Amino acid sequence: MPVLGYLRRHYRQAALVLLVGALLLPRLGWAHVLDADLSKLSRTDIFLTYLKLGYTHIIPLGLDHILFVLSVYFLEPRLKPVLWQATAFTVAHSITLGMAMYGLISPPSDIVEPIIALSILFVAIENIFADRLNPWRIVIVFGFGLIHGMGFAGALTELGLPRKSFFESLIAFNVGVELGQVSVILLAWALVGRWTADKIWYKRRVVVPVSIGIGLIAAYWTVERVFLA
Repeated sequence: MPVLGYLRRHYRQAALVLLVGALLLPRLGWAHVLDADLSKLSRTDIFLTYLKLGYTHIIPLGLDHILFVLSVYFLEPRLKPVLWQATAFTVAHSITLGMAMYGLISPPSDIVEPIIALSILFVAIENIFADRLNPWRIVIVFGFGLIHGMGFAGALTELGLPRKSFFESLIAFNVGVELGQVSVILLAWALVGRWTADKIWYKRRVVVPVSIGIGLIAAYWTVERVFLA
């Protein structure tokens, strides 16, 4: 069925997603604040500080990353498959984040940020037309994870990493990001997937309208990041 047909049938659900997105959009303007003197903290305290920063980079600051994780989740709402995809995403973003922080790559944000928006749009569109989870989805998620890791690097570069605990802080930030992603998945499962995943109307009433809403938000971000940044 064409996308316009889906829009006509499920415009209320898509509008709800757009409304929620619009209400959360201002949060993208929030910035990380490192309000502690790292020189006075122990290694354990520094680890916990960057763990928290990684978590808050997803919840509540990372709406684009949240929508990507949700797009990955809704096509196949069972926990095991989606957690495998989340693991692939984490491994990928850890690679590029580490490379960026060690100075091996220097990705320009004016290229990375539009691609992140396009990755959300791609997965949302796939959700609309795919009848089931394809085996190669994990490869796609891994590839987009590499791009998202470059986006994480931008935020972490602004904060900096302490010399005495560089490696530990980098690991802590990655762990915090992973915990944030898992929190999003578990919340989506508890609120939606647990109750609706086995219904015959799940694709029609949940996956399609939610994916349309997410896709429209991602399309807007793509245009904004390419032409209005």
